Amino acid sequence: MNFDNICKFLAENFSSDFATWLLGEPITLTELSPKELSLEPIRADALILLQSEQSILHLEFQTQPDAEIPFRMIDYRLRVYRRFPHKAMHQVVIYLKQTNSDLVQQNTFTISGTRHEFAVIRLWEEPTEVFLRTAGLLPFAVLSSTIDREAVLNQVAREINSMTEPRTQSNIAASTAILAGLVLDKEVIRRVLRSDIMRESVIYQDILEEGKAEGKAEGKAEGKAEGKAEALLEVAINLVNTGMPLEQVARVTGLSIEQLQHLQTQVEGDGHQ
Repeated sequence: MNFDNICKFLAENFSSDFATWLLGEPITLTELSPKELSLEPIRADALILLQSEQSILHLEFQTQPDAEIPFRMIDYRLRVYRRFPHKAMHQVVIYLKQTNSDLVQQNTFTISGTRHEFAVIRLWEEPTEVFLRTAGLLPFAVLSSTIDREAVLNQVAREINSMTEPRTQSNIAASTAILAGLVLDKEVIRRVLRSDIMRESVIYQDILEEGKAEGKAEGKAEGKAEGKAEALLEVAINLVNTGMPLEQVARVTGLSIEQLQHLQTQVEGDGHQ
C-alpha cells in the first residue's frame, strides 16, 4: 500500500487540521500543484504543497529513512522562492515508522557556504493527545508515543463512531485502518474498526483507480491483461487486509468470491511465516 497517498489525501482534505498542528492556526490551505513551479518535480508522488495567501506548507511523509531528504528540502525551497519570493515557507518531514537510523534526525542541508534548515517530526515521539483533537489527524494517533497502540486504536474508533458526517467518518476509518497496518496486526485492526463504515470511503476508490492505472501502465510493457490482473490482485490484497467483506471486495475488483478466498488463504499463510 502506498502510504504517501493516504497522507496526501488527509493533508489535502483536512488542511486546517494540519495547519493547526504544524502552523499553530487553523487556516484553510489549498493545494499547490508542482506544475506551478518552474522545474519538473522530484518524486512528485510524495510531494505535498499547500498554500494560503501568506505562506506555503511543504510536507514529506516517509515510512523509511531517505538520505536524499535534505537535498529535496533545499531544492524545493528554492523552487518555491523563485515562484513565490514573498511567501513564507514551512517545510516538515514526518517519519511514520520508528527506526534507529540517524537519517531521521537530519534537519539541515549543508554544503560549503550554504546551510538550510527544515522541521522533522518523528511520530513515535509525539504525544498521542495531539492527534485526538481533530478528525484529520486521528489516523496518525496509533503511530504516536504510546505503550498500548491497541488501546489508542480503540480510542480512535470511538471518536470515529461518534462522527455524524458519513463521508468524513468513512474516510477517516479507512485511513486509520491502512496507517495502523504499519504498527498493528491486521486481525487487531479488523476487530477494532468497523468495516461497514469504511465501505463508502473514497480511499478505496482511490486504491482501485491506482490499481487500474498501474495495470494499464504495466500492460503497455508486459501485456495489458497480465498488468491489469496483477494490479487488481494487489488492490484486492489491500482491501482484504483492511477487513472489507469479501462480497464487497468482489464488487469493487470484479474478482470472484472463490478467487478472493484463495487469495485470503495465501495472505494469511504469508502472515504466519
